[in-house]
Amino acid sequence: MKNALGLLVYTAALALAIPANAELADLTEAREGDMKKLNLHSEAKPAGEADFESFEGAALNLSDYEGKWVLVNFWATWCAPCRKEMPALAELQDELGGEDFEVVTIATGRNPKPAMESFFSEIGVDSLPLHRDPGSALARQMGVLGLPITVILNPEGQEVARLTGDADWAAPEAKALLTEIVSRR
Repeated sequence: MKNALGLLVYTAALALAIPANAELADLTEAREGDMKKLNLHSEAKPAGEADFESFEGAALNLSDYEGKWVLVNFWATWCAPCRKEMPALAELQDELGGEDFEVVTIATGRNPKPAMESFFSEIGVDSLPLHRDPGSALARQMGVLGLPITVILNPEGQEVARLTGDADWAAPEAKALLTEIVSRR
């Protein structure tokens, strides 16, 4: 009985010591297709704190999205892989976006507003935000060294996964993986 109680206390203490992102570690083997490029962090990392802006110029911050899972995509109007990827991100938002999950797109660097509007219009995307990081302050804080870069933030606002390069976010395996991640709230 004494040993059983000790084992119970030890197990509870161990469970509390596991990093917040450890519950995603078991998904590493479940990644298929483009999701094999998704790096699931063993421990959650702080996200950038720099402000970015809405298309209209209002100040925004990643902390504004705390409480839900967020897929943040850094892109630019001149980025060919971004052009290929953006419609899949829009489909992902259309299907999974809501109270628990949101796709947030941020054009980083010099992206004139008319070029951003043309970019979305030409590829038929109308369900994603036209947010801007004109000085790349947030992108620099988050270690964005190329485009596109996609990071997944947990409801606490911490980075738990990152994918470098483009991906088919509308593929069944991407939707299944993200649905599983969001269910682990």
